[in-house]
Amino acid sequence: MTTRAEPGDDPGVPGVPGDPVDPGDPGLSAIMSERRLLINLAYRLLGSLADAEDVVQETYARWCALSARERLAVASPGAWSVTVAGRICLNLLGSARARRETYVGDWIPEPLPEPTEWITGSSGGDGIDPVDRVTLDESVTMAFLVVLDSMTPAERVVFVLHDVFRYPFGEVAGIVGRTPAACRQLASSARRRLRTAQVPDGPDAGQADIVRRFRTAWEAKDVGALIGLLDPGATATADGGGLAVTHLHPIVGGERIARAYAEIARVAGDRTTFLECTVNGLPGLAARQDGSIVTVFAFEIAGDRIRRIWAVRNPEKLRPWRTG
Repeated sequence: MTTRAEPGDDPGVPGVPGDPVDPGDPGLSAIMSERRLLINLAYRLLGSLADAEDVVQETYARWCALSARERLAVASPGAWSVTVAGRICLNLLGSARARRETYVGDWIPEPLPEPTEWITGSSGGDGIDPVDRVTLDESVTMAFLVVLDSMTPAERVVFVLHDVFRYPFGEVAGIVGRTPAACRQLASSARRRLRTAQVPDGPDAGQADIVRRFRTAWEAKDVGALIGLLDPGATATADGGGLAVTHLHPIVGGERIARAYAEIARVAGDRTTFLECTVNGLPGLAARQDGSIVTVFAFEIAGDRIRRIWAVRNPEKLRPWRTG
């Protein structure tokens, strides 16, 4: 795919040579009405809003490339669009690991600003043990996305389609090219990964206060206060993608993180303002310099301590924060 939409823009329908696009095509209208669902699905599968926009464009393009007879043979254009988008994502995930080998530093999913467009809220069950149910809110947190990124492509697609978006295994099997029984096994394996990673269930009332106290201590360069807010075994990971200066390897240990972040605040000086904001549905921070967001920080909080910090500095991943 060579076309890329700016985050937040409606990509519309790209021109496709061949069969002319009928603006009155009800199938095309049905597919375009699924845009929000497709972006939400593709973002959770790929961890990138820009790539999710590309998937939607490619899905539109494939519909437009069908002959009139092929379009008429599609019983449900909306279901067709989910199948096509899911298969595109599966193919992209298969090649993503090879691309990551040349990525400079650690790769972190693209952070989302305040979810004005994202599908959120709890979903109904279909026989899944309540302990294993995942709400759409939980599935977009940075901690959750990082675990999704550790899964195999097939595990990730099956898990997101079935456990998050509630598509039955029979439909998922048709998307990933596996049997329903194989899809059940993949979903079970994905759930084990989540349990092993001990991903928090969701936000609680105290998280915003902890992030606020972290910001205050950070601005004051108060190493002692920072240490008190960090889990002793905490990890801080940064993603600059070779396009922004940052630490290339994770910083492990609450005290080491506190001292490193105090030094970051010292170097940043008065040019940088730290803002409290929503990052992937949870309390986070954004660093602004000269009127532009240069870093977005997501947190995983367990109890009253910060266990993980993800700092995204790659400017290509911050476009929604600059255009929103």
